[in-house]
Amino acid sequence: QVQLVESGGGLVQAGGSLRLSCAASVRPFSRYTVGWFRQAPGKEHEFVASILWGHGSSTYYADSVKARFTISRDNAKNTVLLQMNSLKPEDTAVYYCAADLWGAGGSNRGSYEYWGQGTQVTVSS
Repeated sequence: QVQLVESGGGLVQAGGSLRLSCAASVRPFSRYTVGWFRQAPGKEHEFVASILWGHGSSTYYADSVKARFTISRDNAKNTVLLQMNSLKPEDTAVYYCAADLWGAGGSNRGSYEYWGQGTQVTVSS
């Protein structure tokens, strides 16, 4: 069983930055495709970004976060990071990381087998 733990959420003003981290209980985490999703109150889960398994991993972003968010791996720490810049109030949500062994990735929630518990991100205007 793979356990994922998100951290790094918090309260930030609009225009600010946060860095989320997704730590895995299995090694190496680079075997897993990892996605970040978010859920705002009263809304469905929304895809944010994904990174394919491997070391020179391909990345994929939702249009709403492209050029503001960056997903990357820190293989030494066995984590996947989500750097969020130029945050907007509409980015407020619970952010979840998800993983799938050798997965194809993408924006479909069903493509990911393992999920973390989420971390709250609140952006004030």
